[in-house]
Amino acid sequence: MSKTVINSDKAPAAIGTYSQAIKAGNTVYMSGQIPLDPKTMELVDGFEAQTVQVFENLKAVAEAAGGSFKDIVKLNIFLTDLSHFAKVNEVMGRYFEQPYPARAAIGVAALPKGAQVEMDAILVIE
Repeated sequence: MSKTVINSDKAPAAIGTYSQAIKAGNTVYMSGQIPLDPKTMELVDGFEAQTVQVFENLKAVAEAAGGSFKDIVKLNIFLTDLSHFAKVNEVMGRYFEQPYPARAAIGVAALPKGAQVEMDAILVIE
């Protein structure tokens, strides 16, 4: 099976030894996205704005892979403060329709660059 590197200039460039996503067959494995503005590579301010930016970054990578949020089958959300869980659900509702993907929300001590939220996803593109 071949692997294809997925890259979008509408999402932040990788800041380490990883790809934005890898497509293997019809499955796309998206790397974690933090709320970096892809133009400035700086974090956006405020939890809601950070959550929106992460979804926008994921959307850009999904589209570069030839998919959309409808193709996401698994979403992992990492939060430095689980009290923001309700806000994540609210923002997620703007981006997803039923059937929703399988999901995990995990509390973590810290995220890169001091971000409050990070997400990664798996897509299956028919």
